[in-house]
Amino acid sequence: MATITFQGKPLHTTGDLPAVGEKAPGFSLVNGKLADVTLATYAGKKKVLNIVPSLDTPTCAASTRKFNEKAAHLYNTVVLVVSADLPFAQCRFCEVEDLKHVIPLSTFRSSFADDYGVKLVDTFLAGLTARAIIIIDEHDNVIYTQLVSEIANEPDYESALAAL
Repeated sequence: MATITFQGKPLHTTGDLPAVGEKAPGFSLVNGKLADVTLATYAGKKKVLNIVPSLDTPTCAASTRKFNEKAAHLYNTVVLVVSADLPFAQCRFCEVEDLKHVIPLSTFRSSFADDYGVKLVDTFLAGLTARAIIIIDEHDNVIYTQLVSEIANEPDYESALAAL
């Protein structure tokens, strides 16, 4: 269990992020067509998991826009935006924002948040995900992690992208 904050008040997650050097846990997430997408779907590519509580918040929207901008220039890399939002809402957000370089995926029908240790377990945010970045290389090894200590803050983009 990890402790982070929201506006200075403590929140807890179900576990810890996968460790750098470990094999990434398998996952199944839901895309905008309500199809299951797995880690194997992106075999042979680097994967940036931009995990956010909800695209309906300013910080989550900002980080998604920022990664969309950066993703256009990344070789052999996919940027997956993972949230608890329903797939329909994720697709609508990306369409309205004209975000074509990120792939929104929902934790709907998934154990991802528990498996990756990012599910919030207390306060009114229980059930959403903490804000985190996990980068997985083309061999499915975890090469970078950041659990953002204050959920209202944006992640450290430069450190994350430097890991690629």
